[in-house]
Amino acid sequence: MTQTSGCENISTQQQKIAELARKGPTMTWTTLAHYIDVAWLEEAYRRTRKDGAVGVDGMTAQAYEQQLQENLSDLLERFKSGRYRAAPVRRVHIPKDGTGKTRPIGIPTLEDKILQRAVLMVLEPIYEQDFLNCSYGFRPGRSAHQALQALWQGLMDLGGGWVIDLDIRSFFDTVDRNHLGTFLDQRVRDGVIRRTLGKWMNAGVMEEGVHSHPESGVPQGGVISPLLSNLYLHEVLDLWFEQTVKPRLGGRAFMVRFADDAVLAFEREEDARRVLDVLPKRFARFGLSLHPDKTRLVDFRSPPRHGRSGSQRERSFDMLGFTHHWGRSRKGRWVVQRKTAKFRFSRALRRVGQWCRNNRHLPVREQQKVLSRKLRGHCAYYGITGNAKALSRFRYQVQFRWRKWLNRRSHAVRLTWAAFYRLCLRYPLPPMRVVHSVYVT
Repeated sequence: MTQTSGCENISTQQQKIAELARKGPTMTWTTLAHYIDVAWLEEAYRRTRKDGAVGVDGMTAQAYEQQLQENLSDLLERFKSGRYRAAPVRRVHIPKDGTGKTRPIGIPTLEDKILQRAVLMVLEPIYEQDFLNCSYGFRPGRSAHQALQALWQGLMDLGGGWVIDLDIRSFFDTVDRNHLGTFLDQRVRDGVIRRTLGKWMNAGVMEEGVHSHPESGVPQGGVISPLLSNLYLHEVLDLWFEQTVKPRLGGRAFMVRFADDAVLAFEREEDARRVLDVLPKRFARFGLSLHPDKTRLVDFRSPPRHGRSGSQRERSFDMLGFTHHWGRSRKGRWVVQRKTAKFRFSRALRRVGQWCRNNRHLPVREQQKVLSRKLRGHCAYYGITGNAKALSRFRYQVQFRWRKWLNRRSHAVRLTWAAFYRLCLRYPLPPMRVVHSVYVT
């Protein structure tokens, strides 16, 4: 079987699973593991990132590929027979955005990643039929910019309103596995797959040589974790808000959720306050809690219609790296605008400055090529309608740091701004531009 025909065959099977799930919204699957064969594992391996960090066993993709067919066949036999054992994830800590704190990330072994990808390819077509349109995080065909567009359009339609900026405290570490098992029971009861899911959640973590077994949570960094997390919040938040909350409200409301980051917008203040009061009780029922300092109610009414007071922070909120606020368009109308969030702006500049410092002795042309790629990458995410000022400021600050570290290459020669501008004419950095327009759908 060629790689192309194998992909087409797997895609056809996934479409059949999706069609059955769509036709039977209450259907419970008791046999799913038979879809996973060697060809399915081969496709899962193809979709697995090969240059990621290694797990506790130290196995790399290059070493695994030397006997790929034998390794995948052995993995399949252990998976089907129940002899498969999940290895503990290797835990590392990465800095959190602008807080000085760290976020724990679990790194599974390569073999665990492959099997998790294979199981994900079976479960995803089922749950994609159940998940609501308000959910955007880690779903096929959905992106952060689609979530931002939906949020912008919803706020414009409401004329602003009242916004609950939701923050769940340590979500991935506090997911209740008993409740998660109950949610899985509604759709998937295949013994092989459920047993394997349990092994991954109970494998534990390895940190600095110490093996521990947390009693709750799903490991961050696992391939299967985003789907399980989406399923959990689908039951705890999405369905509850859509089926229980909205029918009891006096005005319009909508929600946009990206993974564990959510915004709830309401037309009326009394509706927003009632929901804010009941949210902690709803989350506590499922072992979750809201961050008391980060979860807040924002008066986000349109300024032309309602006089308001308060600081800029009190009248704005952050979502997916952007600060949302009211501002005037070029035609003088009040519109919802987005600008790069302060901590994201600072973080990106720190990374550019650090690169310039570490690579200041490279040829100028090489530096210009890398910085150009960084600027285009910044535009690819932050280049949205209304963010032109922040984009221009970012480009200027990148030039400022580039000149600073070029000046440090030698104590004998000083690079004045005039000389630097002449250098930029020869090695220009690309202009910043809007990539994602709210006016193009």
